[in-house]
Amino acid sequence: MNYILFDGPSRNNLLPFTFTRPVADIRVGILTIREKWETFLDSTTTTITEDYLSDKYPMVEMDENVMINASYLPNLELVEMVKDLQENQAIFKDEDVIAFFSKDTQEDVNFDTYEAIEFDDDVLKIEHTWDIFSKNGEAIQEDFNLLTNGRRSQPIPSSNNVIAAENIFIEEGAKLEFTTLNATAGPIYIGKNSEIMEGSIIRGPLALCEGAGIKLGAKIYGPTTIGPYSKVGGEVNNSVLFAYSNKGHDGFLGNSVLGEWCNLGADTNNSNLKNNYAEVRLWDYKTEGFARTGLQFCGLMMGDHSKCGINTMFNTGTVVGVSANIFGSGFPRNFVPSFSWGGSAGFTVYLTKKAFEVAEVVMSRRQIEFTEQDKAILEHVFQETKKYRRE
Repeated sequence: MNYILFDGPSRNNLLPFTFTRPVADIRVGILTIREKWETFLDSTTTTITEDYLSDKYPMVEMDENVMINASYLPNLELVEMVKDLQENQAIFKDEDVIAFFSKDTQEDVNFDTYEAIEFDDDVLKIEHTWDIFSKNGEAIQEDFNLLTNGRRSQPIPSSNNVIAAENIFIEEGAKLEFTTLNATAGPIYIGKNSEIMEGSIIRGPLALCEGAGIKLGAKIYGPTTIGPYSKVGGEVNNSVLFAYSNKGHDGFLGNSVLGEWCNLGADTNNSNLKNNYAEVRLWDYKTEGFARTGLQFCGLMMGDHSKCGINTMFNTGTVVGVSANIFGSGFPRNFVPSFSWGGSAGFTVYLTKKAFEVAEVVMSRRQIEFTEQDKAILEHVFQETKKYRRE
């Protein structure tokens, strides 16, 4: 069967992260949503997404296709229903379509002609940016069960101080000595060729993905995900870093999400609780205003390729777009548009020529090419977000 993941109605709620990727390629737990579905289905997937992303994330459509709403995270019960779908059947959760079998092109789908199958069990859905960290603990546990089932962990080196060793799994090539690992509150997954340096104190749930690193003496509170080849130091609480992003020094990051290729300067701190303990509101690209989150704790949402200088301070509930460069004293405003350059004193436009030069250097250090596709995506984001900047 040919499986296609589509963005669905939550795509705009997940900006700025979906400016540069389909919903399916958001990381929550250990794996991306796409990696979860492909592991469960034992099949590759393609994507229906925004036109400007389709060159990098193409769709392959065949005579028979199962379309899956990428906002939904797979579990055993849901996957079995998806695999059993027949022509003109669709799985719904309340009024929301989760998956459907189709021989038609996307323009011809009419759900009035479909047999509706209701999915009554619990399922994780990522429909807002803050869901990425607030649902991360459950997602780590589910991914941990999926990836470790029937497998044996590498031995935990004897120099480490360990609590609840049965909830710790270490992949081949990982390095850790003289650390404290407490997996009582949730699993700790230590990915292939990752490293936890001496003196670090970890409380699960934690997902340390392939090639990622935790620096000397770091303090990590779960549920936290450190994506592939990302580096983390200082204090981190309930945050998700996608891949190739760095918070390498002291400072606090809490209840936050960083996209790919982000970098936080030394002693960067974010607030995750308002002084009056009130509900946090976040910038909403869909309504172009600040939306209620229902959360008391909510920190920083930072899109791909954004950076900040040393001693940067982010207020509670700050949204930073794609490829912004923030520096200087004081708190920048709670919404920093994509391709902004500056800080609390004001912003100018971060021109794509300069931004592309930085991206090329940063990515080449990891032996990854900054491609023409990447440039075209960022150029589109620059134009699409022009209305938010004072140019």
